Amino acid sequence: MAEIKRYTIGALAANKSGVLSRITGLFTRRGYNIESLTACDTENPEYSRMTIVLKGDEYTLYQMIKQMDKLEDVIKVGCADEFDSVCRELMLAKVSAKPEIRSQLIEICEIYKAKVVDFSRETLILEITGTPSKLNAFVKIIEPYGILEMQRTGVIALARGENTLK
Repeated sequence: MAEIKRYTIGALAANKSGVLSRITGLFTRRGYNIESLTACDTENPEYSRMTIVLKGDEYTLYQMIKQMDKLEDVIKVGCADEFDSVCRELMLAKVSAKPEIRSQLIEICEIYKAKVVDFSRETLILEITGTPSKLNAFVKIIEPYGILEMQRTGVIALARGENTLK
């Protein structure tokens, strides 16, 4: 039986209307769920860089890469191997922070290199950047304090060294 894992796909595509929709449509038509999707302009305004996190087996990964590569507006696509790329994610979390527990939350932030970006009498908004596993660990630690709202950007990835999707 094939092993189900999380894969990070990186793609460079033309920066024009409808490209993202066509790419996500490939996943939808095949019944694959996108766990995370990030898309943005690159250093060249003619291109967009996309990072898609997919859960599946190797066959699923290679099928999706092959299908994406067939799209006219996709310039290059590949799997961002975690040993050959840098992956990061950003998260904001609003937590309940009564004055008597604030110092504990600030200590946790120092350990995880998170920042307090806003506070009120009853809440703190925390910002943290790192690998998805670091963010997951941070969530587990702050959950008991009461997460009121949370949002994550999704994974972004760039290949290390001379390797690029250009």
